[in-house]
Amino acid sequence: MSDENSPLIGNWNYPTSVRFGVGRIKELAKACRALDIKRPLLVTDPGIKLLPMIGDAIAANEQDGLPTGLFAEVRPNPIGANVESGIRVYRDGGHDGVIAWGGGSAMDTAKAIALMVGQTRPMWDFEDVGSNWKNVNPDGIAPIVAVPTTSGTGSEVGRASVITHEATHTKKIIFHPKMMPGIVICDPELVAGLPANITAWTGMDALAHCLEAYCAPFYHPMAEGVAVEGMRLVKEWLPEAVANGKNLTARAHMMSAAAMGATAFQKGLGAIHSLSHPVGSIFDTHHGRTNAVFMPYVLAFNRKTINDKMARLAKWLGLKGRGTTAIIDWSLQLREQFKISHPAAELGVDGNRLDELSKMAAEDPTAGGNPRKAGVRQMRAMYEAAMVGKI
Repeated sequence: MSDENSPLIGNWNYPTSVRFGVGRIKELAKACRALDIKRPLLVTDPGIKLLPMIGDAIAANEQDGLPTGLFAEVRPNPIGANVESGIRVYRDGGHDGVIAWGGGSAMDTAKAIALMVGQTRPMWDFEDVGSNWKNVNPDGIAPIVAVPTTSGTGSEVGRASVITHEATHTKKIIFHPKMMPGIVICDPELVAGLPANITAWTGMDALAHCLEAYCAPFYHPMAEGVAVEGMRLVKEWLPEAVANGKNLTARAHMMSAAAMGATAFQKGLGAIHSLSHPVGSIFDTHHGRTNAVFMPYVLAFNRKTINDKMARLAKWLGLKGRGTTAIIDWSLQLREQFKISHPAAELGVDGNRLDELSKMAAEDPTAGGNPRKAGVRQMRAMYEAAMVGKI
């Protein structure tokens, strides 16, 4: 494990303005003002709402002359109704900007609220299909300050939200370029209290983002480079972050890895996410944990297509073994170390619904980024392997 000599603090503009380092949350009011936000609505989840950090942030904003509202009706896998409730609170409170504070669920809900407060069309009209994003009135999108408190989704540097459509139980990707937060505050102290299991699950989500971006069959060498460095940070620092959550160096590197994964996956995602999204929307499983469960089965399915890339990756990461086998073994080692289920059945997946899940997986927007074509039949085969833990 190596540690950089330079202090882990910085101001970056990649892919948006990021204020990174311990104690940077003290700049929240300044960040709001930089985006001309005078009455922010802080959006978070019910668990984080109860933590002192939220009360402290609101009090500090109030003292600085920024009256701040609070909305926390957010499910672990957010649904359209959460966004609609947030829009009502935003409008009723006369707010003019959003603070997205939390993990992926809070971030996705907050960004969708910011998108929708100035729209007249339904949110589902803006699903990331074709040129739907052009239906958005960009002047109606509220400015966003993002404050991540987990290190997994990287939604703080993303231009989309994943929201479950209740009527169809499908996860929809809602997209517009201006959904990208204007300023991100990454303060490792805010994740220091994250439980070990959530640290592991969200860290595996960051790994899945980097890994699938690296494997996606499109030309984007810049994204590939970011993805590889993100995976190195996961390899070196996720075990330490899980074992010793107070290690702010480990926490800082994992915050970087999460943002790097989300930056890289503009290149594409793949069948890990295609399989995970239906399971998460129907069985309400944790997204990062679900990605970790399906990861080795997708790698095995893609083996022939990705083996050369996996050989390079294994060398870069210093893994034992060769090619795809080395990456599969590493993923299994991490799952064992973090006590993550091997068979998908342990997630609570109902084997009688595999036909339905397979169809949904094949239709998921991420399926097109898988390096090997995967239709309903192939998705079903991966689900079947995952249910019994057969690599």
